[in-house]
Amino acid sequence: MASVEQLAAVGSVLVDPRQDLTKRFRALFTLKNLGGAEAVEWIGKAFGDDSVLLKHELAYCLGQMQDGRAIPVLSAVLKDTRQEPMVRHEAADALRAPAGEALGAIGDPSVLDLLKAHCQDPVIEVAETCQLAVRRLEWLQSGGDDDKRRNGEADANPYCSVDPAPPHSRASVDELRGLLLDESLPLFERYRAMFALRNLGGPEAVLALGEGLQCSSALFRHEIGYVLGQMQDPAAVPALRAALERSDESAMVRHEAAEALGSIGRDECLAVLRRFRADGERVVKESCEVALDMLDYENNREFQYADALARLQG
Repeated sequence: MASVEQLAAVGSVLVDPRQDLTKRFRALFTLKNLGGAEAVEWIGKAFGDDSVLLKHELAYCLGQMQDGRAIPVLSAVLKDTRQEPMVRHEAADALRAPAGEALGAIGDPSVLDLLKAHCQDPVIEVAETCQLAVRRLEWLQSGGDDDKRRNGEADANPYCSVDPAPPHSRASVDELRGLLLDESLPLFERYRAMFALRNLGGPEAVLALGEGLQCSSALFRHEIGYVLGQMQDPAAVPALRAALERSDESAMVRHEAAEALGSIGRDECLAVLRRFRADGERVVKESCEVALDMLDYENNREFQYADALARLQG
């Protein structure tokens, strides 16, 4: 258990714009793993930064922590139209995690009302994220797949992430691919197919997901990139590389493709990331830098929790 002083030492690295971005990322994920009120408070302090990538990851980490104490911070970010769309989207997406627990436990409708209010947000990525979050919370309130649970079935998520939608129950890759690519369906249903394909895994599922990088919604393409990064399957490299190389692609999608290539970590991925670490789009450039840094730590086995605090203070 880290002391308040240790948390403060890590938090001070996170909020210091003079520090290298990769070092601040390590501080962020250290705080995420430590958890608790002080960690939430330190993460919340960094939303005044000028790095869109960092603020996006702040919101992501607060959502994955599933701590109800993050709700006021995330709500404020969602409501702040001065924040970049990518950051507001991630705040809305993150709200459903602690909100799901709160709604299930005490029926607090405040977050659901906020998300509903932004379902028609002028920024399409924010609006779609809120629509998904509302649908997810309503699904939870209605009991989710209760019949499935009563029959002893489980939606096993091998990645232990808090996802925007539950996986679909259909098991066939062909069926799930059809749902994934059917743009006449509600986004929530297509997300369910996406996470079912991820959980199934294998080259066929990866290739089906790769086709989703051609769909019309930037939010959907961004989530496809995230999922392919979770899977870490080399079969995804051509589709992810193509997404990163498209200069007219949304920065939100290109950033996620870069992070996914970093997660896969093959030599061909490193070559692409090095090529785009000087990209003219700052969030893409920083995503490549962070992905390469994380790979360096992974490959050298240096980023161990036991010495993380000491290195962050050094």
